[in-house]
Amino acid sequence: MRGGLKSLGMWSFLGGVVPVTALSVVLTGPMEEPVSERPDVVVGAGLSAAARPVRMVMSGAFVSESGINLYESIAHHLARRTGITIEVTTGLAYSTINSMLQTGSVELGFICGLPYTVLRDEPTPRAELLGGPIMKYPRYGGQPVYFADLVVRSNGPYHSLEDLRGRTLVYNDERSHTGYNAPRHHLMERGFARGFFGKVVRSGSHEESIRMVAAGEADASWVDSLVLDYDREKRLGRAADVRVLESIGPMTVSPVVASPDLPAELRAALRRTLLGMHEDPEGKRLLDAALIERFAPIEDAQYDAHRAMKTAAEKAGIVALR
Repeated sequence: MRGGLKSLGMWSFLGGVVPVTALSVVLTGPMEEPVSERPDVVVGAGLSAAARPVRMVMSGAFVSESGINLYESIAHHLARRTGITIEVTTGLAYSTINSMLQTGSVELGFICGLPYTVLRDEPTPRAELLGGPIMKYPRYGGQPVYFADLVVRSNGPYHSLEDLRGRTLVYNDERSHTGYNAPRHHLMERGFARGFFGKVVRSGSHEESIRMVAAGEADASWVDSLVLDYDREKRLGRAADVRVLESIGPMTVSPVVASPDLPAELRAALRRTLLGMHEDPEGKRLLDAALIERFAPIEDAQYDAHRAMKTAAEKAGIVALR
């Protein structure tokens, strides 16, 4: 998600949608974004609005920035079905999100797979898997997987990765598996990891990376295939103006996680609700809008490839994507 560049409002789902004053989240630095003081609030039918909410943060992609309302709608569904209040915050850097989960300032998250492994591998694990989406397109083979798609301008001159030597690469976030970790490992395997690109710049989001490539401000970017699919399907942004040069994957999809600070019975209820959305008429409608077949269980071991790519690059002394 593109941090700090989206105005957020506040909605209360108490029998209807009531807009309240919107505020802007301002980008204050290249890595960290401030937390919204008035995030979106979704109230479950079985809990008083005065009760302390469960706080959710979002960065993992199954839709693009343009579809952020679908994240909020899914949070709404979880709240209604489990009878809790969920407070939603978006627009933050991956490092900020991990810090919030580490300290317990949030308890739920749609997060990237690589940051999940960091949280899970702490001496006291700070994230528990609830599930991940299986997308509708045949490319995903009915599994909770996705690809890192290397995109270039549709009318650009590039036909292979080798053609990009000395060119400008844009990536979304240093802690992104799709935009940084997997491409770094891929370049290392191809023998291109040291000074292959002429320039490497950070965009803050897959959507901005796609725009920069389409506009000619960068030559290429590895972006989340789910973001690219959604924007192409919905005709959003500049997705129609880029083409896929090659792909890394399939890889395990970005998960939905819960903090171990939440009571075990609540974590179980949230997992059941998430995994059962496709059997619920309201839930299925939301999944269809997000191009999701269903949410499926995911095991921690399915992220071992994320870990292995990071470890291999670091052991080889290739810390930066360049």
